Amino acid sequence: TMTEFIQAIATFTAGTSLAVYAFIFLGKIIEVTLGTLSTVLINKGIRLPGILVGIVEDVLWLLITTSVMIGYKDDPIKIVFLVSASAIGKYLGMLLDEKLAFGLCSISVFLPSGEESMALASFLRDQGFGLTILDGHGMDDSKKYVLLLTLKRKRSKEAIQLIHGFTDNAVITVSQVSSFIGGYLNKGTSKYPSFLENRNK
Repeated sequence: TMTEFIQAIATFTAGTSLAVYAFIFLGKIIEVTLGTLSTVLINKGIRLPGILVGIVEDVLWLLITTSVMIGYKDDPIKIVFLVSASAIGKYLGMLLDEKLAFGLCSISVFLPSGEESMALASFLRDQGFGLTILDGHGMDDSKKYVLLLTLKRKRSKEAIQLIHGFTDNAVITVSQVSSFIGGYLNKGTSKYPSFLENRNK
């Protein structure tokens, strides 16, 4: 039963062998990594996968953290492994988020030349990116042209590389997008399951 399984884990983690320390260290890394990933998924609107990942994280927390906290006074080394693994797990979670690149982002491109901005817009549209061109003014009232792109995060590096390859005059800013309503968004080809994609609403 589940009760017997939890009791067996608690009995095992009460020991002081290298296997116990390795179990605590690796288990905590996985738990915190999953916790970070769960938070990222939910914040980006990918709720069901985020909740399922969060359930696994909670189970690991119950099995590892609570077992260590019960007997930490008798073996403080376990706390050292627990805290170290927690820090590593947070770092790995951020790396995993960057690697998977869930959700959407917005890229703003500022250019001083209208002709160059139109040429860049045409080039990016040919690559499958949707964008809007706006007129703007700089601090000295100089004319500026702004290209606004909304795209999937996993294509943001590609877009930035294309922009840099096209012109050296661009100033680029990137921001996160929490939702996307209407407009044009090129779905492209994804190597991840469709249920992990942030849906247009």
